[in-house]
Amino acid sequence: MTLGRPLVRLTLSESEREELISITRSRSLPQSLATRARIVLLAADGENNTDIAERLELSKPTVGIWRKRYLVQRLAGLYDEPRPGGPRSVRDEQVATLLRKTLKTKPKGGTHWSCRTIAAETKLSKSTVQRVWKAFGLQPHRQKNFKISTDPFFVEKVRDIVGLYLNPPDHAVVLCVDEKSQIQALDRTQPTLPMGLGYVEGVTHGYIRHGTTTLFAALDVASGRVLTKCKQRHRHQEFLGFLREIDAAVPKKLDVHLIVDNYATHKHASVRRWIAARPRFHIHFTPTYSSWLNQVEIWFNIITQKAIRRGTFKSVRDLIDKIETFVKNYNRKCLPFEWTATPDSIFDKLERLSKAIAGTGH
Repeated sequence: MTLGRPLVRLTLSESEREELISITRSRSLPQSLATRARIVLLAADGENNTDIAERLELSKPTVGIWRKRYLVQRLAGLYDEPRPGGPRSVRDEQVATLLRKTLKTKPKGGTHWSCRTIAAETKLSKSTVQRVWKAFGLQPHRQKNFKISTDPFFVEKVRDIVGLYLNPPDHAVVLCVDEKSQIQALDRTQPTLPMGLGYVEGVTHGYIRHGTTTLFAALDVASGRVLTKCKQRHRHQEFLGFLREIDAAVPKKLDVHLIVDNYATHKHASVRRWIAARPRFHIHFTPTYSSWLNQVEIWFNIITQKAIRRGTFKSVRDLIDKIETFVKNYNRKCLPFEWTATPDSIFDKLERLSKAIAGTGH
């Protein structure tokens, strides 16, 4: 004898079942949504509310609510409905005025608005300004640097270099080569205070300069390994010396493709003669103002952040030793950088930037 009102049979189409299973397996969706999907799947398999509640450790009324919601609204019924709240205190006209003023004007005597200055100007609270700016992605306090290349062969050079990244030639090694000049060996005038619970590392702003070094680096695009050498100066003579080290390090049976920027040292007559005398060497120049195309710049940023910027060095020799130690440890577990930008995606981005500049009227 069955007690109570009989349950309405819940049936699923094939597409609904697939969607519900996908929800239960998702790692990005809320767990509450995944639980509701499991309730529906079990109900469609013929289980009653009591068994489902026991299996999922839920109350029987909860199971009944979501089962009924699905019968009426299907998949849309599993999502939370908007909850009632207090009336909005800021009108649409006020938001529009704030956005126009942020985007189209500047404060008197200033370069950009701050939360406080524009709040006083628009008679809104500082917290309201912050919420609106965050909602619309406005950050007046920040700037983003850019420089559009004027190289007449920009398209050809981009296709050449990106082609080496995405489809490197056989029986060859592709090396991104550059130098980081004038790295200072700075020694703090007072001991560094170590990081502790509740406070960050403390360093004095005073320092002693012990001299500088220039770091030459060649990044192997295929393996991620880096060949480096520290030299006192960064003239064409030092660059030639580094090229000789590359020549000695790369097996003679392989061609060598060098990606370098337009620094005068890289185009010196002596360098050109040296390259011309070695047929296995091929040099590829990045377009002007496009050093971001050279992957070794990514590595320079890594070593700067992890080994140089916050370092304390008693001498130039100490600086060089610590650079060499970092490189040695880096090469033990290095991985190649994953280059995903195609030439067409770069050109599309450049086109959007050019249109944005044209739209400013400058």
